[in-house]
Amino acid sequence: MIKKNFCSFPAIALIALLISCNENDKTPASPTDAPAANTIKNIGISVINTYPHDTGSFTQGLVIHKGQLYEGTGGASYAPEGRASELMKVNLKTGKAEKTVTLADKYFGEGITVLNDTVYQLTWKEKVVFVYTLPDMKKVKEFPINTEGWGITTDGKELIVSDGSSNLYYYNPTTFQLLRTQSITMDGDFVDSINELEYIDGYVYANKWTYPVIFKIDPANGLVVGKVDLTSIWDRLKSQDSANAENVPNGIAYDHDTKKIYITGKNWPELYEVQFGN
Repeated sequence: MIKKNFCSFPAIALIALLISCNENDKTPASPTDAPAANTIKNIGISVINTYPHDTGSFTQGLVIHKGQLYEGTGGASYAPEGRASELMKVNLKTGKAEKTVTLADKYFGEGITVLNDTVYQLTWKEKVVFVYTLPDMKKVKEFPINTEGWGITTDGKELIVSDGSSNLYYYNPTTFQLLRTQSITMDGDFVDSINELEYIDGYVYANKWTYPVIFKIDPANGLVVGKVDLTSIWDRLKSQDSANAENVPNGIAYDHDTKKIYITGKNWPELYEVQFGN
């Protein structure tokens, strides 16, 4: 997304702190429930295959459905990311879009997921969810949403949404009615800036905005039970091109049929098939 401003303050200016920090783009909301402590496991990662990725794609969502790769990107008239937001059917081996739906330039596209041959695409500040049918990628519905849209996935029954705070929101896929909210904690602290999401074998995996890490989250209690360090992959890209230094990791896709996992980042030249350790 657009880079955020950071707050600095004297110790006596508590009120000023609260006001100024709330002005930042994508400021995480703090849940009120007390977090529970837990132990975090470091999960290894191995790169199995490398595929080309369109460097013009400001990746916001990545999905594999019935063996087909779909990608959602960000961009709007008020943002500097370049081309307009898109929903794309992408050839995995070539990285080229085979079919593209372009959003109106007032919308900044965010995460995508697929449930029952239906694509759900979030928007960032516009608080609208677009719904498309597959395989034609025809837009058939729009739903309002009360928060910003960041990441979205599904457990096969409900839609799970992040908004950059330390919360996950569970929605009814038919009505987009909010069902419940789950706070996410790690070692007793709330985890903010939760971004792109993917549901894998009973756990929610989440990118953290601007960080080279993927969190493994137990949806039953909101505890982060593991984390995957993407530093080595990000450093590889930085060494190839200094322009990649600010192009953060974002995008996790899981092929339920082959059990393969794919990751990429915003404007990255490569997409990776990876394997996570136990």
